[in-house]
Amino acid sequence: MPALLARPVTASAPLPGLFPPLQQPASPTEALLADPRLWRAASLGSSVSPCISSGFAALDAELPGGGWPTRSVCEILQAQGGMAEWRLLGPALRGLLKERQLPQHQQPQQRQQSRKKSKPVAPTARPVLLINPPYAPHLPGLLAHGLSEKQLVWIAPAQAEQALWATEQAIKANAAAALLAWLPAARPEQIRRLQAAALASNAPVFLFRPLAAQLQSSAAPLRLLLASGASWCLELQILKRRGPALEEALRLPAVPDALAEMLAPRLLLPPRAAATRPNLETGHEPASALARAAALQ
Repeated sequence: MPALLARPVTASAPLPGLFPPLQQPASPTEALLADPRLWRAASLGSSVSPCISSGFAALDAELPGGGWPTRSVCEILQAQGGMAEWRLLGPALRGLLKERQLPQHQQPQQRQQSRKKSKPVAPTARPVLLINPPYAPHLPGLLAHGLSEKQLVWIAPAQAEQALWATEQAIKANAAAALLAWLPAARPEQIRRLQAAALASNAPVFLFRPLAAQLQSSAAPLRLLLASGASWCLELQILKRRGPALEEALRLPAVPDALAEMLAPRLLLPPRAAATRPNLETGHEPASALARAAALQ
């Protein structure tokens, strides 16, 4: 029997792809920064919940997650309710209802089969809840935004406590496509309670409050200051977000499509040209809409 010859073992390079390189364990700092619930003060944070596009590219770029958040409360402050919120939220609500709208017709074969069987309970699309709005909803104006009266539920509580209770119950029910509540007298601890309830809600929750609430603390992760600007633009100041402070206000063009066709070209000037035009009587530069709204307080 021939003797087996022992060959010396030599080091050779591993075959590519056979042994992947070992990954170094992440440091405690890197592990914390990988959590989407944390963010650096100098960078815009992410969102742990799905977000809905606002319909404004400039605004989506400044919002954590790239849109209106769900499972949290968004607080919008303005000098007078019922003036600019529909122009701000109209594009998002229109897109949200289109995505969740159920088909209104069936094929003829499906109709015949449904007649033979017991008629099941047809699911309904989730509506948009309006709680305690300062004015009655203007249906022609809402139709211009693509919102039908069949998609809205208007709740008019008699007292502020009832409005707060209805808002909390609606958030917990999680049965709306979006929830809009006007709560001018809500206290910080009540906002904290609504924020805790919104953590389990899949719908965006918008709370509208007066400018005086800016001096109060709020548990809402996102706080905005809203005003109507020149040239049919909206001036939006982000007061609080998961990220660095935004010094300048956003100017969002928000001309309704039906109105844009009837306005004169001079009324549709770019916001910069309209904002920098001096007053002919005083010679001073006009103040921004947010500054004028703050001066009224």
